[in-house]
Amino acid sequence: MPAQPTFRVALYGDAILTNPKWNKGSAFTTAERKAFDLTGRLPYRVNTLDEQCDRAYDQLQSRESPLRKNSFLQSLKDQNYVLYYALISRHLEELIPIIYTPTEAEAISNYSHLFRRSEGLYLTFPHQDSMEEDFLEQIKGRDIDLVVCSDAEQILGIGDQGVGGIGIASAKAVIYALIAGVNPSRTLSITLDVGTDNEELLNDRLFVQLVRQYLPHSLLHFEDFGVNNAKRLLDLYQDKHAVFNDDVQGTGAVTLATLMSAVGVTKSKLSDQRIVVFGAGTAGLGITRQVRDAMVTLDGLSPSEANKRFYLLDRCGLVKASLGRDQIRAGLEDFVRPDAEWADAQANARGEVGLLEVVRRVRPTVLVGCSTVAGAFGEDVVREMARGTARPIILPLSNPSRLHECTPQDANDWTDGRALLATGSPFPPCKMPNGKDYIIAECNNALIYPGLGFGAIVSSSRALTDTMIIAGTQRLASLAPALKDPDDALLPDFGSAPAVNFEVAVAVAEQAIKEGTAGVDWKVEEVREKVRDRQWRPIYGEYVYDPQGER
Repeated sequence: MPAQPTFRVALYGDAILTNPKWNKGSAFTTAERKAFDLTGRLPYRVNTLDEQCDRAYDQLQSRESPLRKNSFLQSLKDQNYVLYYALISRHLEELIPIIYTPTEAEAISNYSHLFRRSEGLYLTFPHQDSMEEDFLEQIKGRDIDLVVCSDAEQILGIGDQGVGGIGIASAKAVIYALIAGVNPSRTLSITLDVGTDNEELLNDRLFVQLVRQYLPHSLLHFEDFGVNNAKRLLDLYQDKHAVFNDDVQGTGAVTLATLMSAVGVTKSKLSDQRIVVFGAGTAGLGITRQVRDAMVTLDGLSPSEANKRFYLLDRCGLVKASLGRDQIRAGLEDFVRPDAEWADAQANARGEVGLLEVVRRVRPTVLVGCSTVAGAFGEDVVREMARGTARPIILPLSNPSRLHECTPQDANDWTDGRALLATGSPFPPCKMPNGKDYIIAECNNALIYPGLGFGAIVSSSRALTDTMIIAGTQRLASLAPALKDPDDALLPDFGSAPAVNFEVAVAVAEQAIKEGTAGVDWKVEEVREKVRDRQWRPIYGEYVYDPQGER
């Protein structure tokens, strides 16, 4: 149990009871109640944090629907940071789906109806002239490590949600605190409230310049930007500030870790793989680029050689040259297949080559689904893939689970138990032909992005480089149960996410020091202890009243 910290606090009376950072509720000690003018404002009995968590959990259980539970937890967060995070930490696997996907999508879509209290910062285009003033007011007197920003254009598969984007920015910040140990009082959630046409504000660099000028050592996390803006913003700022996009880099990193553990099972290399990606949007393209870059960095391929290992399918089938510019989405240029490869392929009347034909001709070792086309990996596709490789690696990653490309059990049955599987949503274990349970890894970004970000934060890195991301990915892959038992899961279970992300953060910070991007003067062998010391934990500190103290 970590030692109880001591804080000198300037608030008292109702001011401390209504401040979620400092409020302890019924856990204020007798001495603190006297010092902070709370004796008559609280019930006589002093409760422990464990007792408060038990009571809050009972209250939570009385809410029947996930949305009502989400609303209860949001209210709790507005009252008491420590109790909120302590409660969820004690029931992590149960409550993450309540505060994040899938329930948070419903909460965001009902934002206008559920609104009770503002949180974070709303930067609205009509108030562009006061943007700097509004930003500075929010950060006045605060040390900020993490800024999570969304324009709400592509929220959790439900599209543009306008001002409701503050919900996903806040939810991401919560995951950073819960799983990596980022201090929630040192985070800032921002929504760019620009309606459905976000080009005008995004092309105005004022917002990012404010972050760079006033919070130079913070991590700027872009969340749920649309496919046309996500990679563009990363390319624009990645050499100027520590920026990260979970939809592009987080999805790519956790999928890369899954592939690394899978090729560890098959005793092969990333560069040996033939990879078909079904769905070439933000996630599919992000995965492709992340794996391609790892082939270059780890296996020594040239980028052009690595590009040849991928076959991408979009709404018009296989991405090949004859589709023309109008049908090839921006960003796919590196992965366009030459027409000569497909001159005698079976195609439809429009010349489009479908998934089954691609699998038949390519004989892929890896099949990745990011399409949200339910059932796209049918029995014919999976059995055809299984004919061409001994251990087919099949990753139906689309969310929510009703949109998966195939069920793990079907993939397992159609490959006679030979498939190596991971999914984008939780699934129960599969039954193997020998009767053994095969645990399905959940390819969940939260297994890696909090650690990637925290590693950059603790090392005060001026960038979150590709090599830092790969270092974190390698560390995650090294923790895969499948490396000890080839019939076990390709990733650690989600209940291990805090411990896993700690290891990821250590690897990222170590790499930042090795490559000279860190802003701290640490030796590599000191990093583990330094990261542990910087983690915030949901425990109550001892308060001393001081008019000059913290607020």
